[in-house]
Amino acid sequence: MSLERPPALSIRHLHRAFGTHVVLDDLTIDIAAGTVFALLGPNGAGKSTLVRILSTLTRPGRGVVTVFGHDLAKEPEAVRQLIGVTGQNTAVDGVLTATENLRLTGRLLHLGRAETQRRSTELLRRFDLVTAADKPVASYSGGMRRRLDLAMSLMGKPRIVFLDEPTTGLDPRSRRDLWAAIKELAADGTTIFLTTQYLEEADQLADRIAVLNGGRIVADGTAAELKRLVPGGHVQLRFATAELLNTAATALDRKHHPDPDQLTLQVPSDGSVSELKDLLDRFTQLDIAIDQLTVHTPDLDDVFFALTARKEAAA
Repeated sequence: MSLERPPALSIRHLHRAFGTHVVLDDLTIDIAAGTVFALLGPNGAGKSTLVRILSTLTRPGRGVVTVFGHDLAKEPEAVRQLIGVTGQNTAVDGVLTATENLRLTGRLLHLGRAETQRRSTELLRRFDLVTAADKPVASYSGGMRRRLDLAMSLMGKPRIVFLDEPTTGLDPRSRRDLWAAIKELAADGTTIFLTTQYLEEADQLADRIAVLNGGRIVADGTAAELKRLVPGGHVQLRFATAELLNTAATALDRKHHPDPDQLTLQVPSDGSVSELKDLLDRFTQLDIAIDQLTVHTPDLDDVFFALTARKEAAA
């Protein structure tokens, strides 16, 4: 019988406060190795504080954190050998070239000249920086700086990488390029811990998503599981005339919301094929023509706003 693999990251009852202000309140999370975990939350939710603790830059108040079995508080040096970090602000030196930045990182990691050269060449190619490798980083675009920053965090071949809002401020194309790099890392078996305020980013990248609000995890699951937490799915039907709209509204024996000005009818629905078929069959039998049909199911925006709004209302 095969044993279950231990988590890459295990957090138990983590607490952190600054004075009387509690930032992280009894957090407990397990993250499987080789997966992408996304942590969502509004500004001030505690995301960056958590990343600083996990990357050994800030001490927790209490609780236990292990990284691939190594206790964060008791074995910080061992943990640092296993992690890479890309913070909200790029850590590149604008005076140096990309090659020089990577070589400097290699020396700081005591990799040796030959290994530093090999890894630098590999990472420059991987992040499409070969052409600009010998140009000062000050001349780089924001997206290029971000790719270099991520490359530098990978020089030590970390088993887990912490990305703290890595695409903030990037244009859509640069963001997509960085997403591709993150997907490639995950495909190679690297564990990714991602904090972000971009809901689409979490939806695109993450195997699992947690929502942090007020220092606590208020939801945790796959994107599909989180979307099912929030009601609000509906079908919007548009009709050619007010008469057809009224006929359709009268024919329905469930809650609906007609809009006479737009000639639309909004009907609660989970968006399933069977439910849509039943609805369309009913209108076909009654000879009610539909001009347009639009299905809306809850997305991560709906989840995020609903969960964080509940916390604010309770405060």
